[in-house]
Formats: sequence, C-alpha cells, structure tokens
Amino acid sequence: MPVLLAAQVLFQGLASIPYAYTILKAAICLTILYYVKVFFGGAKTLSERVMHSKVVMVTGGTSGVGAAVVRDLASRGAQIVLLTQQPLTDPFLVDYIMDLRIRTGNELITAEYMDLADLHSIRIFATKWIDNTPPRRLDMVILCGNTLTPGGSKIEATEDGVEINWGVNYLANFQLLNILSPALRAQPPDRDVRVIIGACSSYMGGRLPGISYDDKNTTAGEKGRESKDTSKPELSNAGAFYGTSKLALMTFACAYQKHLEDTPRPDKKPLNTRVLMVDPGWTRSPGMRRFLTRGTLWGLGLYLVTYPLWWLFLKSTEEGAQTFLHAAMEAEYSLEKGGKLLKECREVPIARPEVLDEEVQKALWKASKMTVQQLEKEAASRRAKAKPSGNGKAAKPTLAKVEELPDDAPAEASSNTTRSSTSAKKTGSRRSRKVAA
Repeated sequence: MPVLLAAQVLFQGLASIPYAYTILKAAICLTILYYVKVFFGGAKTLSERVMHSKVVMVTGGTSGVGAAVVRDLASRGAQIVLLTQQPLTDPFLVDYIMDLRIRTGNELITAEYMDLADLHSIRIFATKWIDNTPPRRLDMVILCGNTLTPGGSKIEATEDGVEINWGVNYLANFQLLNILSPALRAQPPDRDVRVIIGACSSYMGGRLPGISYDDKNTTAGEKGRESKDTSKPELSNAGAFYGTSKLALMTFACAYQKHLEDTPRPDKKPLNTRVLMVDPGWTRSPGMRRFLTRGTLWGLGLYLVTYPLWWLFLKSTEEGAQTFLHAAMEAEYSLEKGGKLLKECREVPIARPEVLDEEVQKALWKASKMTVQQLEKEAASRRAKAKPSGNGKAAKPTLAKVEELPDDAPAEASSNTTRSSTSAKKTGSRRSRKVAA
C-alpha cells in the first residue's frame, strides 16, 4: 500500500490523493507541536546511582516537584524521611505514604512532623535528629518545600509573625540546616553527603533588604557593607517577596558551603558534604497554578480554559524533577566543590554577583541568626504566657535565655542556645539521655 501511494504521488501528483494536503498540513503541525513540547520539557538526566540504604530527608515531598523526586528516589530503594506540616495521624498523609510504598515497592518511607512556618517546630525536629548516639545516618537533604504568594494578594505571616515567603522559603531552611550541621559533619568520611536546595530563576529580580541598589557603580562587597538590617524584607508587593526569598536562600547556600568547609569535622577528615542549588524551571506545580490563577476562582476558570497552552509551555512535575535527580545521582558532584547552580541537568552561572560576595553572605548570615534568635525568644514568651501555672493561673512569662555569641561563632552553636527554662521539654532518644547522664 505505501508503495502504491508513493508511485501515485510520483506519477500523478499529490493532488490525486483525497485530502492529501490536509493530512500533510496536520502532520507538519503535529510534528512542530511535538518538538515544541520536547524543547520546553527540558533535559532529562542520564545519571544512575544505587540508592539502596541511602537516607534522604525531603521537605515538600507530598506535592509538586518534591513528590516526583520522592517517587523516583523511593523506586530506586532510598530510605525517605518526609518532613511534613500535616500531623502524622492525618488520614491524607497515612494514605499517601501507604500508596507510595505500594507504587514504589519500598517500605522504607516514613514521615516526621515539621512545620516550615514555625521555627520552634523546626528546632524540635532537628534537635531530636542530632541528639543521638551514635549519630543517625543522613546521606542527603533535599529542600523542595516552599510557598508562593500571588502578586496583589494579601500579605500572610508565619507562626512567628514573619512574611510567609521570607519565613518559609528562607528562614526555615536557614534554621533547619544550621541545626543539622553537626549531623552532616558526623557522617563517615567515605560517605557522599549532599544538600540540594530548590532555587528559582526569579532570584534575578530579588532585592536583598538593607542593600542599596541605586548606585550601579557600587560593587557587591560595598553594598554588603552598607547593609544595616537584612533580617526582614522591606517590600510592599506580596509577589515580590518570593524572588527576594530565593535570592537570600541562594546567598545562604553558598555561605553554608563555606561554613561547612571552614568548620573541621570531629575526625579531622576532609569535608564530604556538597551544597547544590537546583532550578527546576517553570512547572505545572500547585504553587505555579496558584500564581497563575492569582488565588481566585475566576483565575482558576481562565487557567482551565487556557490549559493547553500551559501543558505545552510548562513542564510536568516529573520533568521538573529531573535536575533534582541529576543533582542527587551525578557522580561528578561527589568529587567537585559545592556551591553550584544547576539547571536543565547542567551547571549554569549565577547571574547575581551578591550571591557569591562574601561580605553580603556574612551580613545576611549574621542578621538572619539574630532574627531567628529574637523570633524564638518571642515565641517562647508567648508559649510561657499560654501555659497555665499550678494554681490554674497563667504562668509568668519567661523569655528563653539566649547567650551572646561572637560574630564568628559556628552557626550550630547559636542554634542550640535558645532554651526556655519553664516550658522547654527535654528531647532526644532515651539512649542519648542515658549516655549524657
């Protein structure tokens, strides 16, 4: 049949075949759409790695790109620890984990409660994790959890009273990684440990608070020295907080890599932890859908009408997870230094100079540490006021005691200083408390 059609076209012309021109035009259009979809779908990782026995801690692993990353790593045999804000008895979470175990054939999937919008919740979890003898195994920390406030929306706040994008996307990760620093350095020297932080190209439009951007001739280092307070953004547009939080997170990621390198391991061995930043690209994640719809019903209706366009030009969550998987499995990153930005499964240059500027990094780190300490003191005071005393009356408010540390003190030292003498509950495993006794 194909030979006869080809002969007919050759000797009698294409017009001799009914609807030939229509079919040809449709074929050309479908081919173009296919290649456009492939192009916007992004690169796919070719890296492979044995993940059996690897312990991977993940935030944002129940939806969007994070869920796709978890599914792939779990199917490869990794032990997954989901950090979730849902209570561990929540039916949705229980069903999700059970379904994930069945789909991946992996029973080593568990969850721990940790709310990124609550610094005290982060401290409780991270302190319990590191308070073990011997130290728990930890091969990888993947930070996919974040929030995105649509432009024009009402500014929301975390439990600590911080703008939610700044608090969840930056301060929460700052708090978590600082407290987990001893756990990362305690891993055996032959273990490949990676910290993978979710970035976004919107960081190029962010503006670190306290830094003047008016003088274009001012260098990034001079801008950093001009900074007075980088603890909280000073923006009025809710949507602009997201880019600023990602810019701060990337700046902190580079500073955290240097912090790990400058702080000696307990066994004096070379550092085996690499910090990598990953830009997954624009994906059809719940956060992106909320941004496009502006959090409104009419926006959702418009999104559904125009969904074919978003399907064509935006990645699926599985496609967005490819660079995360590349960062987790590519062998070369275990040999090279960290602090790299990855996009489309390859290293890309960092566009904003202040991300790599040590003066800006130090200023941001110092101000963020002071902010976290102050927020934890205020939260401890609120908990003390809410806690009833023995006579049924409200207890006298007591601020958590915070020791003053020098500016060059290790970050994990500051993270362990905040304690409340009246309301703090002793945490950690029984074994660790016996050893301490």
